[in-house]
Amino acid sequence: MVSLPDASLPKKKWHVGTLSYTTGGLVQLFVWLLCGDFALSVRDRAIPPVMQILFKNFGASDFLTALIFASIPSGLGLFISPVIAYNSDRLRTRWGRRIPFMIVPVPFVVLSTVGLAFSPQLGKVLSDLLGASSPGINASSLLVMAVCWTVFEISCIVTYAVLGALVNDVVPQIVMGRFFGTFRAISLIAGIAFFLGAMSEAKAHFTWIFLGIGALYGVAFTLMCLKVKEGEPPLIVDDLGPRPGLFSAVITYFRDGFGNPYYLCFFAAIILGALCTGPFNMFSLYYSQSIGMSDGSYGRCIAASYFISLFLSYPIGMAADRFHPLRLTIAGLTLYALIMGAGGFLVHGPVSFGVVMVLHTVVSGSIFTAWASLSQRLLPRARFAEISSAGGIIGSVVGIFFSPLVGEFLDVMHHQYRYTLFINSGLTVMALIAFIVLHGRFMALGGPRNYIAPE
Repeated sequence: MVSLPDASLPKKKWHVGTLSYTTGGLVQLFVWLLCGDFALSVRDRAIPPVMQILFKNFGASDFLTALIFASIPSGLGLFISPVIAYNSDRLRTRWGRRIPFMIVPVPFVVLSTVGLAFSPQLGKVLSDLLGASSPGINASSLLVMAVCWTVFEISCIVTYAVLGALVNDVVPQIVMGRFFGTFRAISLIAGIAFFLGAMSEAKAHFTWIFLGIGALYGVAFTLMCLKVKEGEPPLIVDDLGPRPGLFSAVITYFRDGFGNPYYLCFFAAIILGALCTGPFNMFSLYYSQSIGMSDGSYGRCIAASYFISLFLSYPIGMAADRFHPLRLTIAGLTLYALIMGAGGFLVHGPVSFGVVMVLHTVVSGSIFTAWASLSQRLLPRARFAEISSAGGIIGSVVGIFFSPLVGEFLDVMHHQYRYTLFINSGLTVMALIAFIVLHGRFMALGGPRNYIAPE
């Protein structure tokens, strides 16, 4: 006779704050979070490359492309992220402290994608309305795209200001690396689907691509916001008294965010790590076109690299939980610096470009998967969004000037995109040094076993 399991035996549970999950509850949490992440991933993977194709088609320079895609979002984030993060940590509602800030931008994302879908038609209407003052249909279409893109980016900035904090509030730290590894896998699946199925047709069918992304995001992200439940937030000092005024809030924000040298070291490492992949990422599509690679071949290279990364994402997440994200990141940056430096000398045509492109995407993606849970492991939970956004301020200031400088440099160098590989390599060496210093400070604070985030 087969014996049945004893129903009275306690089920395994995971805890984070006041939240407690059984295995089934944890799986359900992952499903709803991944539902929203899939919508985010499709949005983030598909819209920028399609926008780049349209910008080039309407005659935008490298400087203007960098300005619209990097400087404007960085400038907006400089002011928006701190406000959202500070208030998110202190918000107390029946829906939680993060969800309200995530669901409000959803209709704006949907509307901005609709505007992007019909930007050529709207550009023509704008040009007709301006009459003799019109800069032309192409320039008017670029203006419409820039406005819609700005609305889109504002919505993204608000969402990302609290998304990591939401994950930190509801996902147990013991499985954080595996969670972000799964996040990465979902993102890669979205990328594979787009680059294999739609990249080669992006120029001809961008209207339907934008409309489909807007509809998917509106439904999936709203479902995530409605289904994920937040627990009781940790108490912070400000909760004990009246809500601080503007001046006091600013002082508190800068004290918490910039008053500890350890967190300044953390910010430096993260910002340099984020910058080191930027130049090649931003101009890789133009680079491929300049050496004779078709958009379809470019898409297949990206899809192939995503397919490889798909099998690496969860094991890397597990390794991050076991060995710590800092150590994996240092190893990944070392390899990436070598690949980018060598690639600058070895790319001479579509085949060699494709090899370097795949290596770049796989290794850089592995680095980001490894460090995805780093903020959750190093920053205090109570003020997570606030301190995290302080680093975003520095990153935004750097981003405002860095990307247009790269774009202007490439314009002056007659679009020799090979230089982006050398720039990536140099920045990676700088990031590697910053992460090694951060690791030393981390070990001094207790290391993997005894670390406590300094207040």
